[in-house]
Amino acid sequence: MRTFLILIDTLKRDYLKVYNEKSDVKTPNIDKLSEDCLCFDRHFVGSTPCMPARRDILTGRYNFLERSWGPIEAYDNTFVKILSEKNIYTHLVTDHTHYFRIGGEGYINQYNTWDFQRGQEGDPWVSRIEDPDFMPDKYYGKLRRQYQLNRTKWQNDADMYPTPRTFQSAMEFVEENKDQDDYFLQVEVFDPHEPFDVPDEYLELYTDKKLDRYFETPLYNEVDVPNEALEYIKNRYKALLTMTDFYLGKFIDKLKKLNIYDDSLIILTSDHGFLLGEKGLLGKNYPHHYNELALIPLLIKDPDMKRKGERTKNLSQNVDLYNTILDYYNINSPNNNISKSLKPIFDYKNNQKRFALYGMHGSTVNVCDGKYTYLKAPNKKNKPLYEYSTSLSTIRGYLGSNNPKEVECGHFLNSTDYPVYKIPVNTPSQLVGLGDLSKFISKSHLYDIENDYNQQYDIMDYDMRLKYDEFLKNCLLEVEAPKEQLERLDLV
Repeated sequence: MRTFLILIDTLKRDYLKVYNEKSDVKTPNIDKLSEDCLCFDRHFVGSTPCMPARRDILTGRYNFLERSWGPIEAYDNTFVKILSEKNIYTHLVTDHTHYFRIGGEGYINQYNTWDFQRGQEGDPWVSRIEDPDFMPDKYYGKLRRQYQLNRTKWQNDADMYPTPRTFQSAMEFVEENKDQDDYFLQVEVFDPHEPFDVPDEYLELYTDKKLDRYFETPLYNEVDVPNEALEYIKNRYKALLTMTDFYLGKFIDKLKKLNIYDDSLIILTSDHGFLLGEKGLLGKNYPHHYNELALIPLLIKDPDMKRKGERTKNLSQNVDLYNTILDYYNINSPNNNISKSLKPIFDYKNNQKRFALYGMHGSTVNVCDGKYTYLKAPNKKNKPLYEYSTSLSTIRGYLGSNNPKEVECGHFLNSTDYPVYKIPVNTPSQLVGLGDLSKFISKSHLYDIENDYNQQYDIMDYDMRLKYDEFLKNCLLEVEAPKEQLERLDLV
């Protein structure tokens, strides 16, 4: 069997017609693909942002309860390694530069082979000492010098952007292996992640307005730009999503031309969403995991075309892809009480998933039971808080660099026999350098997402708080979260 996991970064599900019929975003290829898929309506992130989300997928375990952004652990048993051991070839094509930054070690090495398309975001690719020719003086948000250098490689030529090149690499792989029928291919594109750099031909589908300031990358905080700029950046996101959809369509067409579409397993999802003005906010990471961030698309095309064009409200998360893929290959999964195979749902059976836990390390811990979402804030000191890892590398540096004498090493996790570092944390690593953003998660919330998808009405009262505190506590105990998480969340 062939499996294609298509991971589209920062994919806002309410911008897709399959989830929001009122959307004005042009994604005809995702729309068409969805007609052959089962659409999951209660599909949540697990750990956020980028690399924590990918470790969830590869290991079938929640990263965010034990550590932040970091490498593959020495004890991780990834599903791609298991596939390889069963002589199922695995290949990754990606333009995601975080695999090659500090804190991204070991991920690409899980696959038999991989191909990396360079140039996204801050990828240290184009080496030029002199400043780029195009460095605007006036701009909203952020401006990356390195990205301005990288973009000289494509200069408004759509085919030369990293996302199109990544899909082209995927098409070359399936063409070269068209006679093979037992492999796993992960096609992963960074767009529509910021910077929302998009060729004019796509931007013109949504706006002909020009701003007096350059604007491609919002700051993560409350909306700090005029309404005109906010609408403009939304249009840039829409245009970039449309471009991504166009090249996805070329890849799907290639599968059909090679007659390998119908009987393949195809999974399309994302790592997280993004706030584009909803709730008066821009970006991710610092606020509560509202639905705009936490409820993400999941479309699965069964190789037997079961349940095509249907929908399900069964709870699911990206950690569940681990056992799902192994299940489709008839491989017994390692002992794992978190990942729940989604394959039974295609036979109208329940996958027995009772809750979805999700969040970012050192921030809120959130849970959904299918009807309510409980966004649980930490105590005022956000203590005690530790990271556990066999490695000290993380995004932008190394854990414990400010307090090395406080770092311990021992057998602290029930989930592994490996000794791990135990690092006291003062500031969550993904928020280092962003200032005090604790006000955004100072209060817990409870929402009825069946009747209030946009989470506008907090229905928290004393009885409901007690009920969902107990529910969350039991969920954390079931997945063997570090015990101090209960204290940090006032659940003791």
